[in-house]
Amino acid sequence: MWFLSLLWGCSSDHFLTYGKVQNEIEYVYVQDVYIEGSEDTGSNEPIWVDSFYQPSVSDGVDIIWIIDGSGSMNNDQQKILQGIQDMLHSLPSLNWRLMIISMTPYESQGTQWFPLIPGDDYHDALTMMNQNVQGNHENGFESLYEFLENNQFARNWLRDEAALLTVFVSDEDDASTASFPSPQIFSDWLDTQREHVFVSSIVNVLQEDSECTVPLNAVGSRYMELTNIYNGKVIDICSEDWSAGVADASTQIQVREWLELTNVPLNEQEIYVFVDGQPWHDWHYDSSDNRIYFDVIPNEETLVEIAYYY
Repeated sequence: MWFLSLLWGCSSDHFLTYGKVQNEIEYVYVQDVYIEGSEDTGSNEPIWVDSFYQPSVSDGVDIIWIIDGSGSMNNDQQKILQGIQDMLHSLPSLNWRLMIISMTPYESQGTQWFPLIPGDDYHDALTMMNQNVQGNHENGFESLYEFLENNQFARNWLRDEAALLTVFVSDEDDASTASFPSPQIFSDWLDTQREHVFVSSIVNVLQEDSECTVPLNAVGSRYMELTNIYNGKVIDICSEDWSAGVADASTQIQVREWLELTNVPLNEQEIYVFVDGQPWHDWHYDSSDNRIYFDVIPNEETLVEIAYYY
């Protein structure tokens, strides 16, 4: 176990300074390895760690958008369709299938549509959404449960071996509290559906982070908590343009060939890349876009961590 895992576990985007590390074993870099108990090198600048798990998508991915069909969402219909189109364009050339369902449980249980596949477009998504999203319930968790567990038609195309990406879209919080009292309980069930699960949400965020005025009871707290369990992407539903956020959500199911760093490194010679805790040397840094590019792509299901002074 090296010190990043020791101190921060699997989380990303944390930083530390040597001055703040007390009562812990200090590690420093010497020729791209950590040496326990060494003296501080004298570089007392903070260290930032960017990290991600390389996804496993070689068996394809089933994508499900779960959409709130209540009247208050009418103004968002165009952005929803544009967001789906952006995702279709952002998806890599892999075996993906995309379904649009309602947050009304009985509606999602009864829908009989085959998914969108590579080659389908905006008009196909519009037709599917108009057909499948008519109810006005706001039970996102329960609706996905009914679709995956009790929709017999969906069994014709859903694949147990594929990864699963779910995208919840609502301007209200999830109302499935009777079926799933907490997002963690829902997550425990969702983990039984596939080996690899990814979650994103497009919801009302907290007022200080939102681009509009949001009453507290409209914040999508349960959706955000679920998304955070999976380290997914939360998009402010009040944003005028969801394109960047949807593209970020799509990266969850793409093998990463590069990573844009959170901060600008102080010294390009003191950037350290680890894959599953082992030094990784097949990469280069491009200062023009502040990205690490992998000359050899890390394998699926590996933890990639990039540490640097900033």
